[in-house]
Amino acid sequence: MFKQTFAVALLMASTSLAAENAPIYGQVESKCIIHTDRSGVYAQPTPDELTTVTADGGVMPRIRYDVSLADYYVAKISWPNSFTSSPALSDVVNWDGEVEVAEVTDTAMSAYETAKIEYDNVTEFNLTEAGTVWFKVTSTANYGYGKAFPGGNYQAVVTAECIAQ
Repeated sequence: MFKQTFAVALLMASTSLAAENAPIYGQVESKCIIHTDRSGVYAQPTPDELTTVTADGGVMPRIRYDVSLADYYVAKISWPNSFTSSPALSDVVNWDGEVEVAEVTDTAMSAYETAKIEYDNVTEFNLTEAGTVWFKVTSTANYGYGKAFPGGNYQAVVTAECIAQ
C-alpha cells in the first residue's frame, strides 16, 4: 500500500516538474501620435474671467494628431474643468470650453468638425482619415458672481487621448 501511494505521489510530482511556460513577447507601436504644438495662455478680459480666446488676448492650446491608419482611432480631447494650480479660491469657478478642428492635411478631415461628439467637457472625433489634424481648444473660467480672481498664477490642463477602437 505504501509503495503504491509513493509511486502515485512520485508520478504526480514528476508530471508537474515537466511543465514549462513559454512566454510570447510583442511590441505594438501606436499609429496615432499626439503632440502639443502650442500651449495655451489665459488672458483676463474682466476681473472675474480667465480665457484662452484670442480676441480677448488669450492663446488657445493647439493639439496635433498624426494618424497613419484610418478608421482605427478616436481622438478624445477634454477642455479643463478645474485648475491644476491656483491661489486659494473661496467661491465656485464656472467652466466652459470648445474643441474645434483648426487645420487638416486632407480635405476629407474637414468633416470631423460636423461629426464630432460633445458631452460634459469632452469632445470626440472619429479619425476616419490618415494624415495630420490640428485641434484648437478654448477654455474659459468665470469666478463666483461678480468676484475678481485673486492675484497669482493659474494653470489648467487640456487632456488629449488617442483611443484605439
